[in-house]
Amino acid sequence: MLDYQISKTMELQNTVKEALNALYHHPDDGVRMQADRFLQDFQRTLDAWQVADNLLHDATSNLETLIFCSQTLRSKVQRDFEELPSEAFRPLRDSLNNLLREFHKGPPKVRTQISIAVAALAVHVPAEDWGDGGIVNWLRDEMNSHPEYIPGFLELLTVLPEEVFNYKIAARPERRRQFEKELTSQMEVALNILTACLNINELKEQVLEAFASWLRLKHGIPGSLLASHPLVLTALSSLNSELLSEAAVNVISELIHYTTSRESGGVQVQMPLIQVIVPQVMNLKAQLRDSSKDEEDVKAIARLFADMGDSYVDLIATGSDESKLIVQALLEVAAHPEYYIASMTFNFWHSLQVTLTRRDSYISLVNESTIESEKNRRLHIFRPAYESLVSLVSFRIQYPRDYQDLSYEDLKEFKQTRYAVADVLIDAASVLGGDAALRILYMKLDEAAACCQNEESEWRPAEAALFGIRAISSYVSVVEAEVMPKVMGRLLKLPQHPQLLQTGAYSKWLDAASGGLSILPSVIDVLMSGLAKSEDSAAAAALAFRQICDDCRLKLCGCLEGLFHIYHRAVNGEGTLKVCAEDSLHLVEALSKVISELPPDQAKRALEALCLPVVSPLQEVLSQAPEMLNNRPARDFTVHIDRFGYIFRYVTHAEAVADAIQRLWPIFKAIFDLRAWDMRTMESICRACKYAVRTSGRCMGTTIGEMLEKIQELYKQHHQPCFLYLSSEVIKIFGSDPSCADYLKNLIESLFQHTTRILTSIQVRLHLDIACFLSSIMGWLVDLHTSIAGIYFQTRYSR
Repeated sequence: MLDYQISKTMELQNTVKEALNALYHHPDDGVRMQADRFLQDFQRTLDAWQVADNLLHDATSNLETLIFCSQTLRSKVQRDFEELPSEAFRPLRDSLNNLLREFHKGPPKVRTQISIAVAALAVHVPAEDWGDGGIVNWLRDEMNSHPEYIPGFLELLTVLPEEVFNYKIAARPERRRQFEKELTSQMEVALNILTACLNINELKEQVLEAFASWLRLKHGIPGSLLASHPLVLTALSSLNSELLSEAAVNVISELIHYTTSRESGGVQVQMPLIQVIVPQVMNLKAQLRDSSKDEEDVKAIARLFADMGDSYVDLIATGSDESKLIVQALLEVAAHPEYYIASMTFNFWHSLQVTLTRRDSYISLVNESTIESEKNRRLHIFRPAYESLVSLVSFRIQYPRDYQDLSYEDLKEFKQTRYAVADVLIDAASVLGGDAALRILYMKLDEAAACCQNEESEWRPAEAALFGIRAISSYVSVVEAEVMPKVMGRLLKLPQHPQLLQTGAYSKWLDAASGGLSILPSVIDVLMSGLAKSEDSAAAAALAFRQICDDCRLKLCGCLEGLFHIYHRAVNGEGTLKVCAEDSLHLVEALSKVISELPPDQAKRALEALCLPVVSPLQEVLSQAPEMLNNRPARDFTVHIDRFGYIFRYVTHAEAVADAIQRLWPIFKAIFDLRAWDMRTMESICRACKYAVRTSGRCMGTTIGEMLEKIQELYKQHHQPCFLYLSSEVIKIFGSDPSCADYLKNLIESLFQHTTRILTSIQVRLHLDIACFLSSIMGWLVDLHTSIAGIYFQTRYSR
């Protein structure tokens, strides 16, 4: 039996070697995929334990085999340890220990996997199973007994604390918590081991990496002890060392985070350590501007300053002389030409802004006058920094020259950069005040606009300045009268480039400003030019047109004739305007909002004029023979019906809308009759009717009855879910009206009974997307839930 088992293991070892050879070297993709599947399945077997261990001890195994088997053994220990009997622990530990010694000089990938496997084993097995004091004492004894294997043991010491937070290990929560306690109790032993290893020069970098790893446990070591600890002093002195800088930066970064952690006792307890760290990091400031420094080194130094800013923001916010120096260093990081380095500081600027402006930061002060005085003092101290920040970051929102050639991912990344910089500008506006931030950004616009005089001019700097102004616009006073008129003056003279048509962003200021009314005609003229320039310009102009009409609707009530002229040309496609159907909806919404501010009689006439250019093309389409209508695409109807939907949604005069839907009902009825089979058209017309019902309410009169009768009739024939949504809107609005109770009760019963039949119909199962239909039915029932009870209550007790 034993011979058979050995033979089977040997055979499986050879199969694994052959599969690995095929995976890495066979020219056929199909063979490689088959080998990959076999190896993945093998790793999940019980035999993988023995086979991987044997191949790792086999001197003839090549690098590919060693890497695969070390990964397999690491994965088995992490996830499948409970497959093994309890007595297997000691042989497994001894085997892994032997492997750690065998590969103490490499290959590094194999040594790392074995180290992780030993660390994972320690997570599973209680400290007492490792002997007196747990795995760290066991490791110390092994290093003392076999100093020649220290490099391998150092790697194990590095990964041990990392496994506390590795949730790939299938350990129970209580055991994981116990393992963390075991390690923190052995922190002093671990640091003593690392300190002793400092005497070996070639191991210093590895020692510092291990020290950084142990610091992540955030065990409460007093700051006074760490401030003079040899490991800390070595890390600080190594910051300027070419070979050790990365490991030293990792240690100092962890120390900075450690000083503010709850487990360490916080800033006050760790102040001796902070007073040692900060001056040493500040000494690196000159290297931020050193052109001879490698970019990765600059990045590492910038990371330390960013860590200091994020961690010590409460101390910095006090405005001491030392804090000003840190802020100046962070401004230098923010000025770095590489965005990924400069952006390291963005979180700090936000945190500092919040700390300076929120009331909680001053809670320890005794009264309101003291709080206000201290707040103003701090804001005054940091004003110059935030003024510089606005100038330093604003150039990053400028479009690159080749923006039209950017890939989707690159363009997405650029947009994210703009949003991140916009957030920084908002932080600056919160500290400086919107008006002060506006003055800085206007200087950028003024410089850019001077170089942007015609269509061929460079537009990107002007657009960047406008984007920045738009970002802080909500922080600028709506009655600001010094800079905003200049901004509008510049804006109106810029070329009609799509990215420069941003007048809509300042619509609230145009509405509130005393001189806004005099500027509006010029704004409308600029937008009119944009509508005729190109499709992209027309899209931007239509959006701006909607924003202007939304906020300045009262001022524009006297300009309806001119607005209607633009609207008719855009909707009818007359002249040179290049507004597409989707963008024309912005104009429909714009006019609808202005009409909503008119007196009822004027609103009714204006609404008729608004509907007229939409009615005519629909009537023309409906005049065709039925067989031609059936062949027309849904878009020939929905383009016009969607405009009615916008009109009924945004014109808020109930009686005017009710009168309009009554006059339009013959057209709507014809569309219902002729296109009831067409889901897209029905969804569009039901949406328009829904908004008409929602706006008009009880003013709709007899039209609502005709509409519901048509819905009931067509629902039985065509099963369109949108009919249910329209009926639910009617029930919501009229459900509380006792005079409608009987009618609505019959409507609900009719629709519900037919819906039940539909859901049991084999024909529907064959012809409808059942999942989609069921979703629609459930939505309808949820909408009806609150209305049904009232209706049935009324019908029962009103008799």
